[in-house]
Amino acid sequence: MVTDLDFIFSDMVKRSKRSAIREILKLTQQPEIISFAGGLPAPESFPIDDLKEIVNQVLYNDGAAALQYDATEGLKELRETLVKKYQDEDVTCNINNLIITTASQQGLDLLGRVFLNKGDKVICGLPSYLGGISAFMSYGAQMVGVPLDDKGMRADALESRLKELKAKNEKPKFIYIIPDFQNPAGITMPKERRQQIINLALEYDVLIVEDSPYREIRFEGDHQPMMYQMDTTGHVITLGTFSKIVAPGFRIGWVLADPKVLDKMVVSKQSADLCTPTFVQKIAAKYLQSPQFHKNLKQTINLYHKRRDIMLEGFRRFMPEEVSWTEPEGGLFLFVTLPEYMNAEELFFKAVEKKVAYVIGQVFYADGSGKNTLRLNFSFVNEEKNREGVKRLAEVIKEEIVRHKKNQLQKSAL
Repeated sequence: MVTDLDFIFSDMVKRSKRSAIREILKLTQQPEIISFAGGLPAPESFPIDDLKEIVNQVLYNDGAAALQYDATEGLKELRETLVKKYQDEDVTCNINNLIITTASQQGLDLLGRVFLNKGDKVICGLPSYLGGISAFMSYGAQMVGVPLDDKGMRADALESRLKELKAKNEKPKFIYIIPDFQNPAGITMPKERRQQIINLALEYDVLIVEDSPYREIRFEGDHQPMMYQMDTTGHVITLGTFSKIVAPGFRIGWVLADPKVLDKMVVSKQSADLCTPTFVQKIAAKYLQSPQFHKNLKQTINLYHKRRDIMLEGFRRFMPEEVSWTEPEGGLFLFVTLPEYMNAEELFFKAVEKKVAYVIGQVFYADGSGKNTLRLNFSFVNEEKNREGVKRLAEVIKEEIVRHKKNQLQKSAL
């Protein structure tokens, strides 16, 4: 091995950090630990039998083409099927507005390649998806955080940030938003707020990246229009994925955008992987066209709805009044806020001792705040472990509250 390896590494690699969530998951692999940490779909939701049949059909009817290279833009059949799906939802688009990526995480990385230079500003929510933050920061982006309320990114705070940047003669490259069942907060942005943010993007001439991996996983409430659907100027770029509605092992995502943006993303993708696996794309296209897709998606939604309700029931029953949490209308996560004096990272190791795990909320805050927050995933564990895990977590939190009160009494007695 060369002696000056650190010198040889690129600046991008030096900026990149291991995923905090992936590192946490290593600590939760013990079978006795109930883990709410990973953003994992339920294995029970995977359509294994349906896919077995489709795989055989693809190999029998189209085996040679399925095992060959295909266009970097993605398999035409899959792109056409996805476009039709959007058109059926009254979204104006055509095949030139959509490319396939190797999961939506590649879409985030390609956005970094296409748009970001070192020092460029990207606006994101406080909190926001760690995978997006990491992808953008690896290209040298400086994240500008905007706080959320119960309707998502605050439009007034966004306007203030945009004014501040303009006064410094700085223009952010884009605004990164997860409007449906936001990761990690679980919040859904209503139509009125979406429009306010689109209006600000138009006023300040800034792109919006709409990350939409959970949109179809709605349990209750009204579907909100996509920001891409509401925009008529090409300012919105939307990312989608099969990871939460079929299976993450597919590693298939897509980007919906103006053709000028997609052209640059295709060029960047060509140097990354040439094309997303053709075999999997053909399977995905056939499955998406089948009635089994909608049937299985409905079953998945019902399963996650039940598991969310069980988690919320446990929170209402066991959590102390000092703790608050979001109650998502869909998706995979809810977000917990502890008393301000608590540190979720310190609490994590005590929770692991009680055989329960979560993700520390601070990793989702680009400005380093959120030390008293944590994220829980309700989709992965079964109903029995769900109840028991919430009970264990509540016990850890209650013990910490008691410990804090004792310390306060001791200090006041001095």
